[in-house]
Amino acid sequence: MRNRSSVILIQNKKVGLIKRVREGSVYYVFPGGGIEEGETPERAAKREVLEELGVEVKINECIAKVNGNQYFFLSEIIGGTFGTGQGDEYIGRNRGRGTYLPMWVVIERLSSIEIKPKEVALKVQSLLS
Repeated sequence: MRNRSSVILIQNKKVGLIKRVREGSVYYVFPGGGIEEGETPERAAKREVLEELGVEVKINECIAKVNGNQYFFLSEIIGGTFGTGQGDEYIGRNRGRGTYLPMWVVIERLSSIEIKPKEVALKVQSLLS
């Protein structure tokens, strides 16, 4: 799997996620994507969340690293409007890969929805319980 970087956004006891509907499956992911050559995981997270959610973030700590190449950063929104992303997922070449819907999900629901990766969702939930 390619190196990936994602953000964990928490506001008002809710987590910012992307609801994916693809090939008949419904699941949720943390906003993020691939790390490009020469890019740090932190820089990739900032770029990806701007593309996917339309927000600028301050990267805080890395709270999880999965499979040695997927980084999850606790972050906070410092600008922009949640849900206004203009990445390829919404406007271009990836349209055939299902739908992407940015949304806020109540933290208590994290253990009861299909979220990838589940271990990160459970860690977020335990940090805030």
